[in-house]
Amino acid sequence: MATYPERIVCLTEETTETLYLLGQGERIVGVSGYTVRPPEARRKPKVSAFINAKFDKIEALKPDLVLAFSDLQADLSAELVRRGIAVVTFNQRTVAEILQMIRMLGGLVGCQGEAEALADRLAAGLDRIRESASHFPSQPRTFFEEWDDPLISGIRWVEELAEIAGGAPIFPELAHAGLAKDRIVDPAEVARRDPQIVFASWCGKKMKKATIVGRAGWDSVSAVRDDEIHEIKSTYILQPGPASLTVGVQQLHDMLSRFHRARLRP
Repeated sequence: MATYPERIVCLTEETTETLYLLGQGERIVGVSGYTVRPPEARRKPKVSAFINAKFDKIEALKPDLVLAFSDLQADLSAELVRRGIAVVTFNQRTVAEILQMIRMLGGLVGCQGEAEALADRLAAGLDRIRESASHFPSQPRTFFEEWDDPLISGIRWVEELAEIAGGAPIFPELAHAGLAKDRIVDPAEVARRDPQIVFASWCGKKMKKATIVGRAGWDSVSAVRDDEIHEIKSTYILQPGPASLTVGVQQLHDMLSRFHRARLRP
């Protein structure tokens, strides 16, 4: 028997990307159909969506480890365990927990040193963005919408990244709400809090700006009036792994930088 798992199925994208960054992509034998990063991972057999999976196909791959994420995949995890398959289900919801997940995953596959180095590099990158943002003249009021109907504000790591990038999320009291149903907000209350910039990532479907600007009472919202509505693809920001801590936060920071530059023009 191998010392560490050699045939791994990843039911979400962040563990796939992390394993590739650790140089362990060859161990992956099955991935989520939503996998985008890295591109070569899309050549692996696709065995799941987010809340459903092809259990017989997973079994046929003879995995010695399946990696899952959160309560949303709890039923998938339970079924795989009943079929005698080892499952590790992560539940990271904060930036610190994402970094911890990377370190834990490295330990699971015998790459602890490489995982520590990766987590340290990612943390250092966040520090550089935080330092850059500290030079902004202000922290614009930001609203991140994760879904449009019902309107759902950003999950905790997204709100943390918005702050690191230089913004001030308008629903700080919801930062600790892990479940989407606990982050449903009234569009009228969003309008009352008057975000200066809106980020949207509708969890896998394309944002429609007309939907946002057409909401009742939103014609007076600063972000609508100043055309500061920006889409970030979910693979870059709603994936609680390396993509969010690199591409996602950088996109937030770039958009906030442009926001300030636009206000400096004569």
